[in-house]
Amino acid sequence: MTDKKPNLDLAYALESVQDNRNLYAAWAKDYETDFASTMDYILPNQVAKIFVELGGTGPVLDVGAGTGLAGQALSKLGINPIDALDLSGAMLEVALEKKIYRNFFTSDITQPIVTNNCSYQGIISSGTFTHGHVGPNAIDNLITVADDGAFFALSINKNHWIEKGFAKKFESLNGVIEKLLLHNVNIYGENSKGAHCNDIGIVATFWKA
Repeated sequence: MTDKKPNLDLAYALESVQDNRNLYAAWAKDYETDFASTMDYILPNQVAKIFVELGGTGPVLDVGAGTGLAGQALSKLGINPIDALDLSGAMLEVALEKKIYRNFFTSDITQPIVTNNCSYQGIISSGTFTHGHVGPNAIDNLITVADDGAFFALSINKNHWIEKGFAKKFESLNGVIEKLLLHNVNIYGENSKGAHCNDIGIVATFWKA
């Protein structure tokens, strides 16, 4: 994995936890200039804006925080405190430099999540539910670390939504969550180019019952 220059096609092809760690360890330092800027990656801002407009508040857990783009967007909108969780320690090291996060956790969200007894009124995720090993069942683990009444804004690549059956998963959560809304958003801005420039994300917002 690391003998190739990291790119979006490689990211979409990820299948295992170790594949993810290898790719993002190699990509971490150049992620924002090599990908986010070049691809006009606007999804983190989209998720943060929806979270705030629909009443989300802190403390927030930024799931799949990466280098901190979504957390940075939240912070600019006045949300705090924010904790960061990601599979890649290398990405979190870059996020640390932004000085916007209170705590950092390295975790695979397909497994039970340990946050050292921190509690959250908000959970956001931008770009984690894309392809690869993170399917809809990981949502169960996110719900367990949220307070009752917590607000969620989770972005899911539209193709991944269809392929992995996210609609059926959310139906099964009836009674556990409430006020589910689905927002179609552009993942990339008007300056993006390439095969994925028109990709759509679904931002699922809901409250923990």
